[in-house]
Amino acid sequence: MQARAALASVLAVVLALSGCAQPRGSIHAAGGPQPIESTTPPTPTPRPTRTKPPLRPLPSTLPSGLRRTTGVKPVALTFDDGPNPTWTPKVLDQLRAARVSATFCVVGHEAQRHPELIRRIVREGHQLCNHSWRHDLDLARRPVAEIRADLARTNKAIRAAAPNAPVPFYRQPGGRWTAEVLTVAKQLGMRPLHWTVDPQDWAKPTATTIAKRIHSAARPGAIVLLHDGGGDRAATLAACPHLIADLKRRYGIARLR
Repeated sequence: MQARAALASVLAVVLALSGCAQPRGSIHAAGGPQPIESTTPPTPTPRPTRTKPPLRPLPSTLPSGLRRTTGVKPVALTFDDGPNPTWTPKVLDQLRAARVSATFCVVGHEAQRHPELIRRIVREGHQLCNHSWRHDLDLARRPVAEIRADLARTNKAIRAAAPNAPVPFYRQPGGRWTAEVLTVAKQLGMRPLHWTVDPQDWAKPTATTIAKRIHSAARPGAIVLLHDGGGDRAATLAACPHLIADLKRRYGIARLR
C-alpha cells in the first residue's frame, strides 16, 4: 500500500509539472499540433484623403486695373524676388551712386530672413512692394482665403522689419494675375503693380543683352522689371550702370507714385 501511495504521489507531481509547461489559459493534448502565431501585419486603417480645391483658370488677357506705367515721362525701376544678401546690397550701392530710387518687390520669406536689408531699402529712400510669401506662381488661382493669408503674412514680415514703412504695391509672381488677387490686394491697401519692359534677366542673358533689350523696349513712363533675388544676378548687376545712365538720359528715372 505504501508503495502504491508513493507511486500515486510521483504521478501527481509529474502531471502538475506537465500542466505548468502549457501557456496560461491554453491546454493542448500531448502530441497535438501547437498554435502558430500569425506573421501577417494588420491591415492599416485607410486615412481619409483631403482633396484640394481646383485652381481657377487664368484669364486669357490681363485683367483691368493693373498699374503698368508711371503716368509721367520718367521711367521706374523695379527689382523682384529679394532681398538677397549677395545681390541686394550691390544693387542698392549702384542706385545710390546714380542717385535714383527704385521699387523693391520683396518675397515675404526673404524679408523675414533678412530684415536688415528691408530697413536699408527704406532708409535709402526706396519703395517696398509685396511679392507674395514664397513667390507662388499659382497664388492668384487659389481660394481667396489663401490669397489673403499669403499677402497678409508677407506684409506682416515686412512691417516687422520696418514698422513704419508703407507697402503701397502688390506684384503677382510671374504676372499671372486674376481678378481675385487684384481684389484682395486692393482690400489690403495695395495697388496691383505690373510692368512695361521685361528684359527676362531671370533667364540669365548677358549684361549686354539685358541693357539692349531695355533700351529697345523702353518708352516714356515705362516700368522696368529687373531682379535682385531668386538666383545669380551678376549679369543684372553688370548691366545696371549702363541701363540706368541710358534711361536717365532719355527719360529720367522717378519714384512710383
